Amino acid sequence: MDVDAVIKPEPDEIFDVELEEDILEANRKLADENAKTLLKYGIRSFDIMGSVGSGKTSLIERLVQMLKGKYRVAAIGGDAATTIDAERIGKHGAKVLQINTGKECHLDANLVKKALTRLDLSNIDVLFIENVGNLICPADFPLGCEKRIVVISVSEGEHMVVKHPYIFAEADLAIINKIDLAPIMNVDPIKIEKDIHTIKPSLKVVKTSCKTGEGVEDVVKAIGL
Repeated sequence: MDVDAVIKPEPDEIFDVELEEDILEANRKLADENAKTLLKYGIRSFDIMGSVGSGKTSLIERLVQMLKGKYRVAAIGGDAATTIDAERIGKHGAKVLQINTGKECHLDANLVKKALTRLDLSNIDVLFIENVGNLICPADFPLGCEKRIVVISVSEGEHMVVKHPYIFAEADLAIINKIDLAPIMNVDPIKIEKDIHTIKPSLKVVKTSCKTGEGVEDVVKAIGL
């Protein structure tokens, strides 16, 4: 079946109806404040974005296990209503704080600013922030982290990148996860990587299986830890 038409909002409609420009600007200012706070305490910080089920929590679990002997690691978990993922991360020895966003589909810099006041920043070297599971909204709301990381899994299908290009344009690192399932899902990780580089040619891409641990060391290297 052919598509008769594609309706796209005009730039002024995006700001006036979907996301007010002043809200985005206010978030950017708060993100800058967060960045200064984290820099003051010498904290390496990473915003982990991706869909529900992409493997964000599993990745952070693996990273905590690998890094906790070398760094003092903390995590902030973002979720609409539960503490399930934060509890999983906490079991590996990281100091964990939960943010519940209710109906909001992303974390914002203000929520992270509040969370930072609840943490002993002088006792943290590395901070992972797990954003709410979503490939759309988080792109417009930087949190003040050093790097923004997008996790996508082969189980989401071969078209997830081209369907959600903007978050990859805003990212500093892309991770293609669950590569152990690629043959079963009949999805080619190399094609996904090519789609990512079509959007942002300079973006570093790492392929992982957080289930087996494959590629996680490459993630550690990519984020400079």
